[in-house]
Amino acid sequence: MISKEEVQHIAQLARIRVDEKDIVKLQQDLSEILEYFSVLQRVDVSKVEPMTHSIALENVSREDVTRLKHPALLQRIIDMFPVVREGFLRVKAIFSR
Repeated sequence: MISKEEVQHIAQLARIRVDEKDIVKLQQDLSEILEYFSVLQRVDVSKVEPMTHSIALENVSREDVTRLKHPALLQRIIDMFPVVREGFLRVKAIFSR
């Protein structure tokens, strides 16, 4: 079992205040956690491939293509702009101070 001093040291490292009444409970809890790690260390993982993520991920890419769903509507919007240069719609400059 973890000693009282070890619990206090861990609390100091974690920068948390631990009351005296909680030390006994923390001794039990931390000891159980360490016991569980010892169980995990006994598991044979020699045939398990290392992985970086719990699920296999692949980059999904698609061609970057412009698709016009409503070309007539787009043309109406373009026609409403006072200045159109080389396919770009010019708007008034906005300054905030």
